Amino acid sequence: MNIEQLHNYCLNKKGVTEDFPFDEDTLVFKVLGKMYALIGLKKWEAGEQAINLKCDPDYAEELRAEYSSIRAGYHMSKKHWNTLYIHEGGLSTKLICELIDHSYNMVVNGMTKKMRDSLQ
Repeated sequence: MNIEQLHNYCLNKKGVTEDFPFDEDTLVFKVLGKMYALIGLKKWEAGEQAINLKCDPDYAEELRAEYSSIRAGYHMSKKHWNTLYIHEGGLSTKLICELIDHSYNMVVNGMTKKMRDSLQ
């Protein structure tokens, strides 16, 4: 999955915006102002393609045990975030998209009913 495909997939969800709240390198995707995906652009361009995604803690542990290229979130809460090291291989586009969806849904499900309803 290349950066354009990843960018479009993350951005084309309801209520999503993108910005650089930390620095000019870390692209952050937010749904109604809440982070759900982060990509380090300098590392990506250097050949270290990775994305940080929110994840249910139990599911996060399962994924880390099954895939060597999924590890505890880099510079994130290790309990609630995973980093997918796409450049290492072993992750299908389908799985990456499913995990992006899971992250988005985790964030949306944690919102108030009023915020969730605004996405309809």
